[in-house]
Amino acid sequence: QVQLVESGGGLAQAGGSLRLSCAASGRTFSTYVMGWFRQAPGKERELVAAISRTGDSTDYADSVKGRFTISRAGAGNTVYLQMNSLKPEDTAVYYCAARGPGKVVLATNPSEYVYWGQGTQVTVSS
Repeated sequence: QVQLVESGGGLAQAGGSLRLSCAASGRTFSTYVMGWFRQAPGKERELVAAISRTGDSTDYADSVKGRFTISRAGAGNTVYLQMNSLKPEDTAVYYCAARGPGKVVLATNPSEYVYWGQGTQVTVSS
């Protein structure tokens, strides 16, 4: 059974930090492009960050560049999102996602991702 399980969400103050984790199981996710998305109430789901299969290439939304860092470890089956200098506008449900096998592009469209976690809430207070 394919599973992506996020953890690490919660409440933080503006300027604070949180680290999200995504544990993947059921497939060899180390060979998949992985991404973090977020969705705030009333807004569309958007890409926050994506990372290549080897971890040597990353892409970020302009709104988080310089503040968030995506990485992968554990033979590539664990993906992290380190979030620093948090802002109230970062408040959203954050989702971990994986593209299908053989895909190499760090896609920004959620429809390009096949596997999804259940999401974890991040709330940033001002």
